[in-house]
Amino acid sequence: MNPLVAEFLGTLILILMGVGVCANNSLKDTFANNTGWVLITFGWGLGVFLGVVVAGPFSGAHINPTVSIGLAVAGKFPWADVPLFIVAQLLGAMAGAFIVWMLYHDHYNKTEDAAAVKGTFCTCPAIKNTFRNVLSEVVGTFVLILVVLFIAGPEFTADNHTNVKIGLGSVGALPVALLVIAIGMSLGGLTGYAINPARDLGPRIIHALVPIKTKGSSDWDYAWIPIIGPIMGAVIAAGVYLLVI
Repeated sequence: MNPLVAEFLGTLILILMGVGVCANNSLKDTFANNTGWVLITFGWGLGVFLGVVVAGPFSGAHINPTVSIGLAVAGKFPWADVPLFIVAQLLGAMAGAFIVWMLYHDHYNKTEDAAAVKGTFCTCPAIKNTFRNVLSEVVGTFVLILVVLFIAGPEFTADNHTNVKIGLGSVGALPVALLVIAIGMSLGGLTGYAINPARDLGPRIIHALVPIKTKGSSDWDYAWIPIIGPIMGAVIAAGVYLLVI
């Protein structure tokens, strides 16, 4: 499979599962209505698992612009490929969110809470505080990218001069999924833990475009935070990785 197609499909599956679990939890008259945060964090984590399984063998399964940027800063991915990967990820995120809207169309139109509708598509702060909202996305993405860089398999020489490979080998999709669940459970309650600009921007664009009975604003004044914050976190994580390895 072409790596760009893999990134598109992997991100599509990630967002289909992630936005889907948010819709299942938040929209009126679904079977999982108001199930709660644990369902959402596991839904996103398992969505990452599925996306990585599909895209991993062909593109490395970045499925997140911050992963592409972080790997490039760390010297593990060519900068020339970063823009194309980001475009594929954004288009995949838009496609995944659009499919969720089609599937849950009746439930969207029955839901009268505009904030709940928007929250199925994109992130928003629990308490609006620009500095702390940005910091939340920086720290969450820092954890994501730093751990991903170790999962990617650096080698070092132990005291006995044996090369030791860090990572879980053939189950590489599993630690990334568990990582996203951990970030969501520990840090996600502040801003909804975008930690992925495509994950937030792609569905936000779809929210702005599709007809929904009670929709409200797409909150473009906030939209820069889940883009800039994760990119900053990725660059800092890559810098720390280069410093300590």
